Amino acid sequence: MNHEAAAEPRETDHDGPIRVFLVDDQQMVRAGFTMLVDSQDDMVVVGEAGNGGEALERLAVTRADVVLMDVRMPRMDGVEATRRLLEQPSAPRVIVLTTFDLDEYAFAAIRAGASAFLLKDATPPELLGAIRSVNAGDAVVAPSTTKRLLDHFAALPDPTVPAPTPGAGDDRLAGLTERETEVLRLIAAGRSNTEIAADLVVAETTVKTHVGRLLAKTGVRDRVQLVVLAYETGLVRP
Repeated sequence: MNHEAAAEPRETDHDGPIRVFLVDDQQMVRAGFTMLVDSQDDMVVVGEAGNGGEALERLAVTRADVVLMDVRMPRMDGVEATRRLLEQPSAPRVIVLTTFDLDEYAFAAIRAGASAFLLKDATPPELLGAIRSVNAGDAVVAPSTTKRLLDHFAALPDPTVPAPTPGAGDDRLAGLTERETEVLRLIAAGRSNTEIAADLVVAETTVKTHVGRLLAKTGVRDRVQLVVLAYETGLVRP
């Protein structure tokens, strides 16, 4: 089945269903995901690709909100495809899919900008919930597998990118207030907005304001990338 959409600029705010794009080198896997996603009233598959290079070509002319991205594929893997995709303006959010728990490729894709990590044997409710959470943007989208992945690999250098300049990581936190830094530590610990509000004895709306300012000041896309930033700068340790 061909799910390609018309060539139009992507809109992040729309009243229609969540537009999902599938990238996996196994056709049967894509078919299974298509049946699951298309069974939902609030989401629809708008395209699919068998490798990262093909995905970039099709996503250049296909509007999508969330991409389900396999990491181990021929021609171009999901890590490089994620990096290149998220360099584009109004890029969709990416959920990394892998067969392997604690996969270094999955962590590299998270570092490249993916919003979540999910095992292919996740249950249908877990997969659908991840799509909705990632699309919402401000939800907590790090399941236990993502947290374990970050804990396991955070202290290791990423072989796919150049080593950072000494001290450069600290500069990314230079503009944060003491309270914003405290909120960032709690986000990195996997705390939700409700839990952070209870920890700091403030209103949840206040926490949401702090999170919004953190995203704006650091220039990252979502909460998972805030967690990565906290690890990379040494603000928290695994």
